[in-house]
Formats: sequence, C-alpha cells, structure tokens
Amino acid sequence: MPGMAANSTIFDGIQLPQDTFEIHKLDWFIPKRGISLEDYAKKMCLKIQHENPVLLGVSFGGLLVQEMAKHIKTKKIIVVSCVKHENELPKKMLFAKYTKAHKLLPTGLVNNVELLAKYAFGEKVTKRLHLYEKYLSVRDKYYIDWSIDNIVNWKQTHPPENLVHIHGEKDTVFPISNIKNCKTVKNGTHTMIIHRAKWFNEHLPAIILEERSSI
Repeated sequence: MPGMAANSTIFDGIQLPQDTFEIHKLDWFIPKRGISLEDYAKKMCLKIQHENPVLLGVSFGGLLVQEMAKHIKTKKIIVVSCVKHENELPKKMLFAKYTKAHKLLPTGLVNNVELLAKYAFGEKVTKRLHLYEKYLSVRDKYYIDWSIDNIVNWKQTHPPENLVHIHGEKDTVFPISNIKNCKTVKNGTHTMIIHRAKWFNEHLPAIILEERSSI
C-alpha cells in the first residue's frame, strides 16, 4: 500500500523471486465524505483475495495496513517509513492534533506537485519532477485533507505482534529519534522505497519468511 497521494508505481523497483512470492499492489480510492479510517480499511480489505497475506505499507499506507490487519488475519505486517504507535508521531503532528493547525494547510493547491511532494514525501523537489508527477497522482483535495487529519489523529498504543518496522535514518517526515524497535536503513529517507529499492530486494525476502521478528 503506497503512501499518501502516491500510487502503486512507487513499488515498481521491488522485484522479489517469483517462485516464492506473488505481489499484489493496492491503490487509494477517494473516500466518501465522513468515512472513518476504520471503515476505509474495511473496504480496502475487500480488495484482498488471498488468505493470511503479508501486508506491506509505506507511510500513511503503513497506518492503513495496520488498521486493515484488525479486520483480517495476516501472516505479517511490514511498515516502511511509518509509525506503529501514536507516541512515535513527531511533535509538530501532535501539536497539530491539539491546535488543528493542519486544517490551515493550503491543500487546495494539490495540483502543485512540488507542494504535494512536501506534504507526502517531506522533501523539496528540485529535480526529477516528472517522476514525482508520476508517483503522486492522487490529487483530490478532500482525500488529502482526510489523509492528513487521519495521520495527525491516529490512535494506536499497542502495535500488532506480527509487525516489522523498517525505517530510514534520515526520514524527515517521521524522524527516527521518535522511533523504537525498527530495522534501520542507513541513509534511508522517507522515499527510500523508491530510491533504495535494491536494499528492499535484498532484505525483504528474509524479512517476510522469518517466523518471528528479531526486533
């Protein structure tokens, strides 16, 4: 499951052995007005056709797969560039939760890819703009507002036991200083699922097949 505003092309660099793994990519759909994250997760679960799957989600997609796992049985949950506990959210998001400051963000400018990349990826886009236009295709204003509000107000105090957390050292959206019990990717950023696909191709098979997490 890709991150906020992103589509499943962010996983194009992920190539796992086809004799062992079958990859199915999920994409965001525009939420109906007033839908809760829980109900959205239930609807997304309907798109899963296999029993006991491994769910992998990036950033906001990582929050979503954790919510989905509350409604279906999963073999493992893997979250990337994400949080697994509400206390891992950065202070600026906790501040927004209580002040509603996130309601003031100019999300009406979602067709400005540079601004959208700042929201979704936590970084300024100075080059490869055509790639970000490809990756960040979910530009509905209500969806962006809904996503930001659900990230800021996410509530979870007990992560799933079968969860593996992969996090980059240089993540600017969810700083690693707030993160506990994760597999750390050296020099990894919030967009490492794209830019560090080689790391994931080398390590994901073993992570998926581990019977018990080592963290």
